[in-house]
Amino acid sequence: MASIAQALSTAQSTLLNPTSLDDAIVRSAETTLETIGRAREEIHTVIFGQENVVDLSLITILTCGHGLLVGVPGLAKTKLVETLGTVLGLDARRVQFTPDLMPSDILGSEILDEAPDHRRSFRFLRGPIFAQLLMADEINRASPRTQSALLQAMQEHHVSVGGQRYDLPKPFHVLATQNPIEQEGTYPLPEAQLDRFLVQIDVGYPDRTAERRILMETTGSNDHRAAAVMESSELEAAQRLVRRLPVGESVVEAILDLVRSARPG
Repeated sequence: MASIAQALSTAQSTLLNPTSLDDAIVRSAETTLETIGRAREEIHTVIFGQENVVDLSLITILTCGHGLLVGVPGLAKTKLVETLGTVLGLDARRVQFTPDLMPSDILGSEILDEAPDHRRSFRFLRGPIFAQLLMADEINRASPRTQSALLQAMQEHHVSVGGQRYDLPKPFHVLATQNPIEQEGTYPLPEAQLDRFLVQIDVGYPDRTAERRILMETTGSNDHRAAAVMESSELEAAQRLVRRLPVGESVVEAILDLVRSARPG
């Protein structure tokens, strides 16, 4: 079976022929859908139930967005992000947000190096934000100053330190978690930062069937780990394909109506 990247390359080579282009996009979409389906099944070997949460997380990544996972502790939010990184073939890192976390703990910092000839120079030591999938765990526990360190990275996919620009890996996604009930010692996310998230994903309790499976699967001797289904290059090809798919005029109008009606005044 051709990979997603190969299928997309075939579609791009037929740009001069509209009919062939339509056929190529359809073939690419079918291949991508099959691969995403296998990725979804692999995620559910670790995350039981929560179909809507998994689907919204995949949609967020496929549309090149960032997601905010909101739910009480113990609902496998952290496990979900780790599993997404493994299944989608992404370099994933986790940062535990705390009140004493500093922006340099996320972005990185410059350190002074001394050469054997005693010449000194600054060297940039990259922080955990230089990953393809960053999990910002309990993001609202960090100060607004530290939270704002993510703004440029989430919007422009690069950071500025010491007057220098450093590009982030591609693809780059932030999946943050937030506890909706324990607000002591937390800082509300500013509106500018909330705007960086494509979607808020509410994580609720699993149903009884899923919870029974969780009970049985997590108390035995076997510790199942998800396997990689995609590579980062395949994910990027799928993201490009999503942007190439045609959108009906009625859908465009519905989006405009929703956005315009939600504005103040």
